[in-house]
Amino acid sequence: CPQPLTEDGEGPSFNSNNRTFVFNYTLAKTIVEYASAVYMTDLTALYTWTCSRCNDLTKGFEIRCIIVDIQNCLQAFIGVDHNLNAVIVAIRGTQENSVQNWIKDLVWKQVDLNYPNMPDAKVFGMNLIYVLCFFTRVGCSFIYFLMRFMFWLKVHTGFYSAYNNTLLRPAITNAVRKARRLYGDISVIVTGHSMGGAMASFCALDLAISLGSDSVHLMTFGQPRIGNAAFASYFEQYVPSAIRVTHEHDIVPHLPPYFFFLPHLTYHHFPREVWEHDVDGNTTFRVCDGSGEDPDCCRSVFALFLSASDHLTYMGVEIAADDWSTCRIVMAQSVERLQLYLASNVITSKIPVDIIIADHSVQTDPSSSS
Repeated sequence: CPQPLTEDGEGPSFNSNNRTFVFNYTLAKTIVEYASAVYMTDLTALYTWTCSRCNDLTKGFEIRCIIVDIQNCLQAFIGVDHNLNAVIVAIRGTQENSVQNWIKDLVWKQVDLNYPNMPDAKVFGMNLIYVLCFFTRVGCSFIYFLMRFMFWLKVHTGFYSAYNNTLLRPAITNAVRKARRLYGDISVIVTGHSMGGAMASFCALDLAISLGSDSVHLMTFGQPRIGNAAFASYFEQYVPSAIRVTHEHDIVPHLPPYFFFLPHLTYHHFPREVWEHDVDGNTTFRVCDGSGEDPDCCRSVFALFLSASDHLTYMGVEIAADDWSTCRIVMAQSVERLQLYLASNVITSKIPVDIIIADHSVQTDPSSSS
């Protein structure tokens, strides 16, 4: 059964799919600082790793690549944490004028699609449909409709497209491979907050398929659901080392909605959740069960008590945009300042940092970066 975890030390171990699960508070605090730093709009401070959030447990981080997609309001960085001996991939979440407006969109814009490149699940589902149609008198169209939701891998179109159909996927993949060629086959830790957590999940899955499950770890903060139950099971197989940290009454992990009475016909979180919440005045981290939808963790919060404010702080770290202006304007100005800095300063680093920028008129080819 789930066990609580206080702020002191490491959590209990679990056996999940023959792998040992451990939640380490110090590691999580380090990763949340990366998830917070990627929100910074000052790209020059990120480039030099001197931003106001680029300190504490992340000191000494070696930035290897900064990615900015102005048109799609996306930002990420890749680098090496030598203390962890790991490549860090951090993807920024929402930067709009109102978190509440984004949450509203997440509730109503629930469009999904078949997850590509997954023929085995689809073939299995079709074969089962043929068998059921042959041995029962139930209409094949009804069986097809039912099996389509139970066995097809379905994901949220917006989250999937934000990673897979933009600059992020090729640029991150290339940067990770370059870092591992430089430092050996070290582990990769992918992180993000909010929508950044959703994109980080697709990133981790993509990297795990190409690099191997043992090489990729995922830790997100306040991420929404991204797919159905079939997808959650598939995700767990490829990314068993995944942690979704949730906070108190944060509303975003409850979206898009999950209906316990229709577990196979709705969105479903992948495991494993770690719920940060207050117990008698003390911050406690509860390691939840392996279902992904533990009713005793954040799902135990009554809907009327859910809030957006708990979405903006995790583990005592502010994790939101530092500038709430329109993201395209902020990004364009920050890119311009970084370009001026690079043009006016002699860069003495032996290993150049890749700066990959895309806007409405220019799509930078990540493979051309030196």
